[in-house]
Amino acid sequence: MKLLLISWGLFFLSFGVFAQVADTIEVIKKPLIEQAFDFGDKVIDLISGEKWAVIPALVYSPETSLGLGARALRIFRDQENPNLRPSTLPITFLYTLNNQQIFTTELEWWADDNKFYTNARLELSNFPFKYFGIGNNPISGEGESYTTQYAYFHINYERMLFKGVYLGPRYEFRTDRISKRIENGILETDRPLGFDGQLISGLGLALNHDTRDNIFQPEKGWFNRIAWMQFSPAFGSRFEFSQLTLDLRKYIATRPQQVLALQSWWSFTQGDAPFQHISLIGGSERMRGFFEGRFRDKHAMVQQAEYRFRVHRNLGMVAFAHTGQVAPNWSDFSRNQLRFGAGLGFRYRLTPDGLNIRLDIAVGDQRAFYFGLNEVI
Repeated sequence: MKLLLISWGLFFLSFGVFAQVADTIEVIKKPLIEQAFDFGDKVIDLISGEKWAVIPALVYSPETSLGLGARALRIFRDQENPNLRPSTLPITFLYTLNNQQIFTTELEWWADDNKFYTNARLELSNFPFKYFGIGNNPISGEGESYTTQYAYFHINYERMLFKGVYLGPRYEFRTDRISKRIENGILETDRPLGFDGQLISGLGLALNHDTRDNIFQPEKGWFNRIAWMQFSPAFGSRFEFSQLTLDLRKYIATRPQQVLALQSWWSFTQGDAPFQHISLIGGSERMRGFFEGRFRDKHAMVQQAEYRFRVHRNLGMVAFAHTGQVAPNWSDFSRNQLRFGAGLGFRYRLTPDGLNIRLDIAVGDQRAFYFGLNEVI
């Protein structure tokens, strides 16, 4: 992981800055491994400003292939109120080898002694992707390519009802324009809702139970979330459906600097939802090792476990395993239909709050690598 950070320094920093850092390391008489860690820390300090950290954005997943770009990150801290959780504002632009252009920004803002929480996210993308069909046994094993240009936005505002419990409204909007699809392919012959594009707009409620001791690297506590959304023509949506999502997480400190993270995630969809927005599994957040959207249907469930431990200084590792499935009806969930995956990962801590770079190696129905920021669970 240190070698990866060193390579970033060589590529993105000027030769003058590199020479300065190299001279510093040469003077300090330490073991080689400690010199490497010192150099990695120096690189992080150089790209981090007092208010904004600007870092090269390097991502990899089966859905995007290699993605290159830039990420600016602002972490807001109230020095006069150390109990107030840090607020974050990342801004990212990526271009991937799959010819995808992706712009995202997401505000997480805590205020008034953690009594108020606001989350807003904006995504703009030109996104070549794959459609496999609907169900736990996809129509296409390899997937059919199509390209969608989409804009997505959500905002939710929550207020603390009592300690650790938050409730508030949520608005969600997404529009897709399918610019390319295979003539007489699966999308055109199967014609799922949304095959020619979509526009959804909906209102709902979010209820959170949050007792984590740290929002980036929790070692104990719960993070449970129940969100219900109603999409309707009354709000400007072309499709009418509702969706209920449950995300239940528990963090257990087993030993010093060792944490067991558990997650149970469920999604239930009722009504006429487009294929882009029905429940799905796979990708970098739910069931690594499975292509995102390879399995999609009205309902989905994922169970994940991750064991995290510190290796040395800012370097850590994780071991993870997961299982999940999709189904057209609640009663169709079955142990015989479960998909399984597992893997290992490396972490390097960027900030004192615990923000990490992560590299995961996963095996599911494929071998896959994932590179990005932050923890999955």
